[in-house]
Amino acid sequence: MNKSQHVVIVDYGKGNIWSVLSALDFLGARAIVSSDPSVIVNAEALVLPGVGSFRSALQELQKTGLDEAIKEAVTIRNRKILGICLGFQLLGESSTEDGSCAGLGIIPAKIERFNSEELSGRKLPHIGFNEVFLPGESDFFDGFSGSADFYFVHSYRMLPGLFPGAKAICNYGVDFLSAYQNENVFGAQFHPEKSQTNGLKLLDNFLSA
Repeated sequence: MNKSQHVVIVDYGKGNIWSVLSALDFLGARAIVSSDPSVIVNAEALVLPGVGSFRSALQELQKTGLDEAIKEAVTIRNRKILGICLGFQLLGESSTEDGSCAGLGIIPAKIERFNSEELSGRKLPHIGFNEVFLPGESDFFDGFSGSADFYFVHSYRMLPGLFPGAKAICNYGVDFLSAYQNENVFGAQFHPEKSQTNGLKLLDNFLSA
């Protein structure tokens, strides 16, 4: 693990930042929490956590200028980013939560609520540990053999689609994108910071990538 890299957890008032910070501290990362766009732009690695509504989270990022700071860091300066749960969804193109709302557009996928046909009687939100099938061709998923359990809390999902990148898949009535890596862009629909040993391994892989 590269312990010297400057990891910034983006604080926009919507994230479970302290559990993420605690997990990164446990792994020996040099992580800080910041809501300053100039700090975000200059970070070597970013973590974008998030809980709650997509629209209100995106509006908060826009109000504070963090949306542009994140996009510059990732798409122009090629800094790596890990989106977690709602933070992962914010990296997508758009969400139907609270009406149609554009996302940061870093991952070419749309976020939609699980529909009744997919759920077939399953409850929302999807809560608890669930098996995730992980591809082997990614730094993010290095060291995992086939599948592992991670902790989910969500009602909206991205479908795997045909866009490039390594994709880990979970099934909750339908196969959905549960984790992702394409070059410097990483994401997890589940909460690695709450997924015990497997989650720490995934965070360690992100730090090492």
